[in-house]
Amino acid sequence: MKISILTLFPEMFQLFNHSIIGRGIKNNLINLEILNIRDYSLNKHKKVDDYPYGGGYGMVMTPQPIVDCIKAAKEANNGKVIFLGPRGVRFTQDKAKELSKEADLIFLCGHYEGIDERIYDYVDEEISLGDFVLTGGEMACIPIVDSICRLLPGVLSTSDCYEEESFYNGLLEYPQYTRPPEYDNKKVPEVLLSGNHERIRQWRKAKSLHITKEKRPDLFNSYELTKEDKKILKKYPENE
Repeated sequence: MKISILTLFPEMFQLFNHSIIGRGIKNNLINLEILNIRDYSLNKHKKVDDYPYGGGYGMVMTPQPIVDCIKAAKEANNGKVIFLGPRGVRFTQDKAKELSKEADLIFLCGHYEGIDERIYDYVDEEISLGDFVLTGGEMACIPIVDSICRLLPGVLSTSDCYEEESFYNGLLEYPQYTRPPEYDNKKVPEVLLSGNHERIRQWRKAKSLHITKEKRPDLFNSYELTKEDKKILKKYPENE
């Protein structure tokens, strides 16, 4: 997948050179391009913002640098242009899965009081990370790009790495334990030491359901219980 990120702060994306995404880039599974919007400004001072017409607080990003930056990105990237802004649909794991199937993507990071309305003519989709205020689009772009890239084939060692994680199947993840088997008088659940893989699978599914119901009832209420889920919940009550 080729991902182009249009930003005023390209240095913020150096973190993608590390960890899982960094390995994906090194293995040519991800082609990450960072474009500095300021480089496309025709202003002699490389300005990219100006005062809003009609008055008001703050500055607004001007059309020319952003539109020219989008056009430059599209010379080698055929993906949809996604603006990270408050009007967009809220980002979810389902959206990450949807976007991970794209061959190319272009992300536009806004700043200041937003972008000139005429820039929306060059935007295909708008996505919001959530109902809260961030310093800039970069803050939203980083987790969104990360969540998409880790779903790409080969980026993780196996699909099992993400298929059992929180939100992937609509539920929160089950509890995890590691060595030692007992710490601070608290023991690892016996079932996880049993070696019975089917019993472990059922226990984990039950715990996932119970935790989701307790911590995120909104997710639980939208999740459709299967016949097996109902049997598992009877077999493993909430207090076990």
